[in-house]
Amino acid sequence: KVGKLSDEDMQAFLASNVLCRLGVLDDDGWPYVVPVWFQYKDDGFYVIPRERSDWARYMEKDRRVYLDIDEPGSLRKVLVKGEAQLIERANVGGKWVEIANEMSYRYLGPHGPDYLVPTLNEPRWLFFIKPISMKTWQGVDWAKKYKHDGWGVS
Repeated sequence: KVGKLSDEDMQAFLASNVLCRLGVLDDDGWPYVVPVWFQYKDDGFYVIPRERSDWARYMEKDRRVYLDIDEPGSLRKVLVKGEAQLIERANVGGKWVEIANEMSYRYLGPHGPDYLVPTLNEPRWLFFIKPISMKTWQGVDWAKKYKHDGWGVS
């Protein structure tokens, strides 16, 4: 397959164990990119930084973010321009626990909670990234806008 992902294909891709690269702006306005686990639901992306994660502070200060969710091989990708919404500040036992549990199963399999449970005493933030725009792609070919149209590159 080549081209935009169907909604069904995008949903399946985002439900896989692919990592996300989250781009935020640091205190000096420079891009800061970090790989993160995410949970796609409620038409957006949940991320759960640890209490002392620099990127949590950056998102709190400047809500503009960009997500790059991709994989080698099939070249499937989802690119998201979005706004980070703080759901809860770093805490122990908040709403983040249920979402982190779902993530642990998705990323680590049936024994995912074996990793999560011993760290539940570590405070974490909960952010929701509301997409402003999403672009998807799959396959090895160029999008039409990059192909030669007979008059030059369009």
